[in-house]
Amino acid sequence: MQEARFYEKRQDMSVICNLCSHHCTIAPGKRGICGVRENQAGTLMSLVYGRLVSENIDPIEKKPLFNFLPGSTSYSISTVGCNFQCAHCQNWEISQYPRLHQGGIIGMDRSPNEVVDEAVLSGARSISYTYVEPTIFYEFAYDCSALARKKTLKNVFVSNGYMTPEVARELAIVIDAINIDIKAFTEKFYHKVCKARLAPVLDTVKLMHELGVWVEVTTLIIPGHNDSPEELRDIARFIHSVDPAIPWHVTAFYPHYQMIEVPPTPASTLRMARDIGLAQGLKFVYEGNIPGEGGENTFCPSCGAKVISRHGFRILKNNLTDGRCPSCGARVPGIWS
Repeated sequence: MQEARFYEKRQDMSVICNLCSHHCTIAPGKRGICGVRENQAGTLMSLVYGRLVSENIDPIEKKPLFNFLPGSTSYSISTVGCNFQCAHCQNWEISQYPRLHQGGIIGMDRSPNEVVDEAVLSGARSISYTYVEPTIFYEFAYDCSALARKKTLKNVFVSNGYMTPEVARELAIVIDAINIDIKAFTEKFYHKVCKARLAPVLDTVKLMHELGVWVEVTTLIIPGHNDSPEELRDIARFIHSVDPAIPWHVTAFYPHYQMIEVPPTPASTLRMARDIGLAQGLKFVYEGNIPGEGGENTFCPSCGAKVISRHGFRILKNNLTDGRCPSCGARVPGIWS
């Protein structure tokens, strides 16, 4: 447990948490929407500092990040809790744990030094803060990131993008890449499915890019919810307006949590989404969760040559030389080393 950051104290002993765009007003003895930040007698405390429920070594492609250190591994950590309540969450057992277990907090005690040492020993080239929304364990993630930088490790956030601009500006100092979910392009979807809003997410995409963090975007395509050509075109246009070199991952949904009656995403829908993204001028559009479709490969935006071949999270062949296309010599946008 550690005192939280980014909050305001009020005269009535309540606090306003400014970590994410919910801006929760929290009375004494109560918690914010995330379930892991508690007002204790007028002081906001993070209940999950160093309380890890997951520590794994993942391929960086699983985040997914395809134009960032391809073929490397990332030491991935998480606590319980989340500031979203997505009906389709694949990690709901930990993201919704406090909400489903009367405020329970679980996890193994870890220090930033221990996390960074384990990451170095594993041979990973980065640490990923992932599985739930990592902003909710911001204090621990920031301390780990600052220490990781000293050990020449990169830092990765896998995020719903709901952090406040103040948090994004500080976070950008210590992280190298972020994958942000644009879950849909309507406020209706965000309100109904995630209990949140779309606008702050779009603002974070733009701000992180402006701050020099490598950004990739993921959209999980859910049949009947966000899979219309018009909505996919709107997402692609937005990404293009920020930077056409931002990779867009269009990934397949599988029935889960509170959406078990929704059918899986057909491969044809992913192909349609990829075609829409490329038609809107995006340089990199990747299909995910259906390995072998062919939409996982990286092509040179200048000449169209295949520069990285993939199958799922596995690199089959990387033809890049110092980040350049071997066919035409053009620089391919990304962080390659």
